[in-house]
Parts: sequence; C-alpha cells; structure tokens
Amino acid sequence: MSSVDRTFAGSIPAIYDALLVPLIFAPYAADLARRLASRPLTRVLEVAAGTGVVTRALASTLDERVSLVATDLHQAMLDQAAARGTVRAVEWQRADAMDLPFDDETFDAVVCQFGVMFYPDKARGHAEARRVLRPGGAYIFTVWDRLEENEIPHVVTTALEAVFPENPPRFMARVPHGYHDRGVIARDVAGGGFTLPPHIDTVAARSRAASAREAAVAFCQGTPLRNEIDARDPAAIERATAAAAREIERRFGGGPVDARIQAHVVTAQRV
Repeated sequence: MSSVDRTFAGSIPAIYDALLVPLIFAPYAADLARRLASRPLTRVLEVAAGTGVVTRALASTLDERVSLVATDLHQAMLDQAAARGTVRAVEWQRADAMDLPFDDETFDAVVCQFGVMFYPDKARGHAEARRVLRPGGAYIFTVWDRLEENEIPHVVTTALEAVFPENPPRFMARVPHGYHDRGVIARDVAGGGFTLPPHIDTVAARSRAASAREAAVAFCQGTPLRNEIDARDPAAIERATAAAAREIERRFGGGPVDARIQAHVVTAQRV
C-alpha cells in the first residue's frame, strides 16, 4: 500500500467528517456501540478512530464510568475529532495500531471501525489489539464488504474510469473494499494470536445523501481517493467530482440518494 492510500491531510479530514461520516459511517458506529453496551467494561480502546464517529457513539452509549481512549495515526483526524467534541471526557492520543503505546492487558475491549483495511500488516495489528486486551476481553472491528455490495463507491469508481481511462484510480477497490474475504480475515485474526475463531456478521445498511453532488464530493474529496486523483492531474479534482456526480445521479435520480452499503462486523475474544 502506498503512502498516498494512507494520507489524510489538507481538506480531507473536514470533508470526511462533514459528508462521509453521515453518509456511510454513522450506522455502523451506532451498531458497534450497541454491541459493547451489554458488556462489563471499565476501559475501552479505540484504534484508527478517524474523526471520532465511533468515539461519540461510545461516549453517548456506554456508562460514564467507562474510560475511553481514542487513537489514530493521523493527528489531523484526531484534531478534527477533538474539535467536534464528545458528551463526556475522552482521552485522545496519536498512536500507530501496529505499535500501540499501552501496557499488556490494560483494556476490556478494543474497537476499530473501518481502519483495519489500512493496516500494512493485518495480523500484526490484530496481535497488538490482543496484547493490550485483558483475558476475556473483546476485539470488535468492522471492514467493508466487496465494492460491488456498496453502491455509491462502486459507481464512483466506475465513473472515474472514464476520466482516467489509461490509469483509473482504484483506491476504493484496493483499500476500503480490499479486505472483505471472510476466510482471509479469520486467518489474519488467528495469526494475531486469537485462539478462538472470530464471529463475523455481515450487516447491510443504507447510505443517504442530500444530492448526487454531495455524495461525489464525499468520496472524491473526503478520502485518499483525492490523493490518487491529484497524482494523475492536480487540476482534475473538479472534473472528476463532476463526473462522479453525473454517474450517481444517473443511477439514483436527481433528488436525494439512498443506496446500499454492506460491511462485516468481526468479534474476537481473548481467552
């Protein structure tokens, strides 16, 4: 994976938070918080927290006595999350999921929403989560299902093939939707030291935007897809966004967009 695929900088964090979070992340944040709510918890770690959509859901759902630590590799994303705020205190800390700066067995749960796909070494990331978990603790993470099961990013990827026919941007297929094979996921979790097979739920939800333009901006300008477009032609971002908007409108009509999204929710237990 190139550094372009992992760079969240410039205008990306603000657009990501304003448009992409409500478009595709919010339903799964609520789902993840519900899965933790019934567990006995004192301290929870979130890795790859991004701009804090899961953090906010956890802060609102879990008992206020549960300590929350939210981390991300990218300081700009954490700054956006902290500026947005939470209903109660959260410890924000820059950290690499491949090398967590925490002692062994210090958390009752580790959660990660749509971050594992960016790990350069999936098994190592899972091993770090296991290391900081207390015995009996839960590791819950979500990853996107294949691109074809997620309508808007699939349409955007297809639209950009016409803009860059010789070298179409494939970020969405390569990274966010590139870690969907349930067998591979289970193998990597085992490679991280979890001795029990993970439980994997496939969860469908709806992705809604006020307009095709809004959805196109979310993906073309609020994700590292922006970096891939800029690398091909620094002046092409508006042309690419407009092409994506036209294709989304052709697919879903001229009004609000309502599309299918689908993800895997993986739960592993430390023995």
